[in-house]
Amino acid sequence: MDVQEVKKLDAYLKRLFGNTRIRVVPKKNDSADVYVGEERIGALALDEDEDDDDRSYNFEMKIMLGDASTTAPDIKKLDAYLKRKFGNERIRVVPRSKKKDSAEVYVGQEYIGILFFDEKDARSSFFELPILALDLDEPGLLST
Repeated sequence: MDVQEVKKLDAYLKRLFGNTRIRVVPKKNDSADVYVGEERIGALALDEDEDDDDRSYNFEMKIMLGDASTTAPDIKKLDAYLKRKFGNERIRVVPRSKKKDSAEVYVGQEYIGILFFDEKDARSSFFELPILALDLDEPGLLST
């Protein structure tokens, strides 16, 4: 990831979540850490598809909620956690009707990603947010 990509990813995540405290910090090997304030919340990785010329990215965030007695993911707690973590009350976690191993995540009416539940540990979930290169090229994304 070059400097311009990192700037665009940073601006995109700030706009998507409505939170100016989000920061994208590049690492080696086409990856970056994502912070809200000083807290690292997840990682971004370049996802180059050999069949497609477009670059895309994947944000992944691991979430641990509950204790050893937790037997199933709690959608309401996950919803509250993401709202609190990103500082955005418009985030919604919605159960999927046909799949019980995951939930959909929205900001307002916009679908943004999937929350996968760990089959082996009910306390553990993974939020995945795909980002397409065309998402980063929207006019006005970088106010320079």
